[in-house]
Amino acid sequence: MKLFGTDGLRGKAGEFPLDPGSVRLLGRELGRRLDSAGDRRVVVGGDTRESTPEIVVNLCAGLSQADCRIAAAGVIPTPGIAELVLELGAAAGISVSASHNPYADNGIKIFGPDARKWPDEEEALLEEKLLASRARAQAPGGRPPQAPEPDPALAEAYLARLTRSVPGRLSGCEIVIDAGHGAAYRVGPEAFRRCGARVRIVADRPDGRNINDGCGALHPAAMARATAEAGATMGVAFDGDADRAIFADETGRILDGDDALWIIARDWKRKGRLPEGGVVGTVMSNYGLEAALAREGIAFRRAAVGDRHVSRAMEESGAAIGGETSGHILLAPLSPAGDGILTALVLASIVREQGVAFSKLATLEKVPQTLTNVRVARRVPLEEVRGIAQAVARAREQLAGHGRVFLRYSGTEPLLRILVEGPDGAQVAAIARALEETARRELL
Repeated sequence: MKLFGTDGLRGKAGEFPLDPGSVRLLGRELGRRLDSAGDRRVVVGGDTRESTPEIVVNLCAGLSQADCRIAAAGVIPTPGIAELVLELGAAAGISVSASHNPYADNGIKIFGPDARKWPDEEEALLEEKLLASRARAQAPGGRPPQAPEPDPALAEAYLARLTRSVPGRLSGCEIVIDAGHGAAYRVGPEAFRRCGARVRIVADRPDGRNINDGCGALHPAAMARATAEAGATMGVAFDGDADRAIFADETGRILDGDDALWIIARDWKRKGRLPEGGVVGTVMSNYGLEAALAREGIAFRRAAVGDRHVSRAMEESGAAIGGETSGHILLAPLSPAGDGILTALVLASIVREQGVAFSKLATLEKVPQTLTNVRVARRVPLEEVRGIAQAVARAREQLAGHGRVFLRYSGTEPLLRILVEGPDGAQVAAIARALEETARRELL
């Protein structure tokens, strides 16, 4: 059983490994692995799910048992935790969030002293401890621990780091923000206001259960409509912990992470800020991005899905920019973490500086692509499922070398993701439907 996926530990809140005893054990074991000679402070915060406060309480109880000091950030985006680790010189940071998942899920993301996600081998050691304890797991006894009092100075420090990253003021810009009823509902709008923008906000009333519910980065249609109706400069929708951002131009056209990579890469190249390493995308990035960057003389490399894989490929290639189609963008000169608010601020500053409409910069021509998610009951290695292997072979034969077929299991949800890409949109859609039918038949 694997507990840690592409973005930390994730599961149903209250169930193993997110039951109180397991969470407290995780906090204690994490604390024991920190450098005993250094600053044993750990930054802890999370999103707006109803389960987040209890998980934070038990994490902090475990950390305290390992003699760690807690810097409680309260409700804050996941990348804010990474930034605060750097700001404070802390030993680690923990974000309690299930990102774009429904409210009943939750998760734990761990950052090291360099503000990067914990290495796979360190997560594996924690996973081993959790699995070993499962058989004898029980609710912690004694008085329940007290929730740490959030320090408002930490959100201020994160805001200061965000606004320092924006090269120019955003006066004259009007931004529509969909906070997804998540962690960015306060700090996201405030960051834009401090940079001089006018802000319209939607989905900023979290109630513990409405996070990502028909809003945010996974459901950006309402944000896009609001942007067009207001004639705003730009619209942005964040996911639950604001490491992802999806955009809309002034016409209401929705733009994803590939569009963001295209716009920022061209702008940085024009300014001489883009090193030879160029841009890192993922296996899910649209081929149109790869082709367009090649025409601009910008190197492009694909990594496996997940920001830790993108980050590793950026380090290896010397790329300054990397990210995923989902809107998780890494800007190495500005932050070690993928930060949706930072990405939005950078894009808005490019629009403001160039003095043109957002739509005039969003010129990426994409190849027809279909991405389908199929909920599965089991995760069998795909090469061992004869029906799927045969369907993929037929699909590739139909595309005759002029497209891509790519299947992978989600690292955070019980989903099989099916990507089909090719020059003919109707053919791409038909191939995707056939693969989806096969997957449902074989994996449900």
